[in-house]
Amino acid sequence: MAEEKRASRENLARLRIDRDEIALREPPRWRAWLLAGALVFAFCLAALGAWRATLGRTAEVHVAYARRNAPGAATAGAVLTGSGYIVTGERYVSLGVRVPSRIEKYLVEEGQRVDKGQPLVQLDPRQYDAALNQARAALVRARADRELRRKELARAEQLVERGVLSTADLDVKQNQMHVADAEVAQLEATVDRAKVDLDDTVIRAPTAGLILEKFKEVGEIAVPGGFAGSGELIRMANLEDLRAELDVNESDMARVKLGQPAEVQPDAYSDRHYRAKVVKLYPQINRQKGTLKVEVRIEDPDEWLRPDMSVRVTFLQELAPSADGAEPSLVLVPREAVRTDGGASFAWAVTEGRLRRVPLQTAGERGGDMVVSSGLSGGEALVLGPAEGLKEGERVEVAKPAAN
Repeated sequence: MAEEKRASRENLARLRIDRDEIALREPPRWRAWLLAGALVFAFCLAALGAWRATLGRTAEVHVAYARRNAPGAATAGAVLTGSGYIVTGERYVSLGVRVPSRIEKYLVEEGQRVDKGQPLVQLDPRQYDAALNQARAALVRARADRELRRKELARAEQLVERGVLSTADLDVKQNQMHVADAEVAQLEATVDRAKVDLDDTVIRAPTAGLILEKFKEVGEIAVPGGFAGSGELIRMANLEDLRAELDVNESDMARVKLGQPAEVQPDAYSDRHYRAKVVKLYPQINRQKGTLKVEVRIEDPDEWLRPDMSVRVTFLQELAPSADGAEPSLVLVPREAVRTDGGASFAWAVTEGRLRRVPLQTAGERGGDMVVSSGLSGGEALVLGPAEGLKEGERVEVAKPAAN
């Protein structure tokens, strides 16, 4: 009986939980709460710092500056725009051969600029060189015969004076002299023609320009003329008179006239603009398309412009002067700086680090800029890009331009 009681006590001892041991293994709950409170406090401090930094920070904006027209510059607004192509005033110059011969070598390459009279193609000159030498030899013989006839005529005249020779014989000698003169003249012309034929074995540029294309290979036979341009050997363009050609809708004809200023902008180089002037209005309307072909001459072309290049043409119109006869005060601003609100134009200007809303009066476009007739005097810093959230009087900071 005693042993059973002892065994029960041992079993109960095994089931008993030692609270002191648990206390040593697990931290108290107040420590966890203290750690959580510290984390919340640190987060609040960080949020407060960020909020204060946001309050003290100013918005950063990108700006461009309004430009006043230079004295004497054309103050014009855009009245019509259209797309066209670069052409030459004399169109393309197609060069062929006047004398048939084998192509010996090309002296230029496509894309090369040439001067007037510069050699372009060399043909085989041997047969024409031989023909010239033959004509010169025949001329030497004819001149020798003429000299002999002249001496015979002189002796015949002396014999007629002495009564030894009849006048009929003198007439024969005179006729022989005239024939000799004619033969010499004929052979001189033959020599000149042979010189021209020999000179034409070198094809030269009739004008300054740009080589566009070569149509035959070295070693081929080049012949004059032919069908479907088969006699064409090389093609070039005269770049001294570059023009932009485009079609204008019949309904817009009233906006275009001869002498009207224009501006040409190549699609390949959108940052380049060229002054131009309307020089040709074609006399006939294209009935199928309802358009009129117009040409504008580019005043200062450069090496960036090439024939058949696509361009955008802006027709400009001179603005009327003010009531006192003075030119209106106009400035040019980037198109991105001009905004509209309810049909009214305005711009955000930065003055002493703060935003100022400036109402504008616009007078059309000029290339990539807007012409402003009132509201700006030139030199103002205007905000570019998105303008959401901007307010009158807000402090801003002008962004520094990106380094190249």
